Amino acid sequence: MLKKTACLALSLCASGPLAAQTTEAWQAPTLSITRYDEDWSDLADAEKRGHHWTGPFKYIPLGDDNWLSTGVEVRLRNENYRNNLWGGADAPDDSYLWARAMPYADLHVGAPDALHARAFVQPIISYAVGVAPAAGPIDQSRVDMLQSFAEVGVGPVTLRGGRQMLSLGTERLVGTRYGPNTPLAFDGVRGSLLLGKGRKLDLFLLNPVQPGPASFDDRTSDTRKLWGAYATLPELDLYYLRYRNRAARFGGLTGREERHSIGARSHGVRGDWHWNVEGVYQFGHYEGQRIAAWTIGTEVGRTLRRLPLSPDATLRFNIVSGDRNSEDDRLGTFNALFPKGKYFGELSPVGPTNIVSLNPRLSAPLGNGFSASLAAMAYWRYARNDGVYDIPGNLIRAAGDSRSRFIGKEAEATLAWQATPELELSTSLSLFAPGAFIRDTGPARTIAMTGFEANFRF
Repeated sequence: MLKKTACLALSLCASGPLAAQTTEAWQAPTLSITRYDEDWSDLADAEKRGHHWTGPFKYIPLGDDNWLSTGVEVRLRNENYRNNLWGGADAPDDSYLWARAMPYADLHVGAPDALHARAFVQPIISYAVGVAPAAGPIDQSRVDMLQSFAEVGVGPVTLRGGRQMLSLGTERLVGTRYGPNTPLAFDGVRGSLLLGKGRKLDLFLLNPVQPGPASFDDRTSDTRKLWGAYATLPELDLYYLRYRNRAARFGGLTGREERHSIGARSHGVRGDWHWNVEGVYQFGHYEGQRIAAWTIGTEVGRTLRRLPLSPDATLRFNIVSGDRNSEDDRLGTFNALFPKGKYFGELSPVGPTNIVSLNPRLSAPLGNGFSASLAAMAYWRYARNDGVYDIPGNLIRAAGDSRSRFIGKEAEATLAWQATPELELSTSLSLFAPGAFIRDTGPARTIAMTGFEANFRF
């Protein structure tokens, strides 16, 4: 629900350029979902800390160049489904409440232009009520450590080790899974090199964290690993990701997957226009099969300043490859690795695998802290011999004997109110009408989802 907040936080949400924001002296340049990339050092000035009640929490001086920053996010989210997975889910009619709290403390030791160190900790308390047939670890992990890392740096070089969330680009391949109740974290090391204004190189070796249903039982995955290099340049990202999964599943088989992803992303703003275009090619091997998969995601938008409310109109078009022939020695199914949690919208029963999607969207500020958006989506299968997958990459509808490509169409409306700088209230309504492929292969009722969310964060 917090699309507006997420966009303000990361400046990488696909809904377009941010409207001009009126900021106070106490506010950081960005509020982020990961929290560790916020810079509150400007509040070393005691006068600025006094401009807002959160100032004393965001910068706590500890003497010399040492200081502590603290904050918290508390979120309540209610989701209500009717005919989930077109009536094919274990509990197609479901209504539940997610609740989570994520406080953090960020200790800085030493001046930024000299040898300096840092320690960041962020526990998570996440619970769910009413999830049917039962709540899983993504719904609730009770009490655990979401992030905990140490960092040292000198000059342009920073080295970090420990547990951390990771957000790359627009999170098409590596994201925080912010929408569900339990975000995604990784254990490992990450090094960063600043190459000048707007230029940065990140190198990392990470294992995803597998959340458990009980307190303090989240564990480092022993089957999946991610290596990579991500270069950020002005209006251009270039990256290489290597992924290994010892227990991957494709076509009903379980085996070892070794996959390499090479990608490029062009993004920027020119006047009232904005764009975000990304392409990825994947190669490697899976149980004797050669991997050859790809995706192209395009987004072009414009702020229509001559119209009332100056709405932003955006058109997204995505193609994600699937496997054309399950009998040959080539696997064409794209693996989105660790994508964002709500990929195509608030209701995202289908994920970025074997899909062609078209998504026009119109959003606008309404004044007094209110904003709204209207969106439509249409989905087709890319390959007729491959099925439909969810966001984590699980097969939810096999191809069967259907030759139909059309999966279905969706409409969505959202409304958000930034009640205070720290509190946002939002709601959404989504409808997904099944297409010919869904009707050919099983239950085919229209999915309806309503969502309500309150998020307090500073």
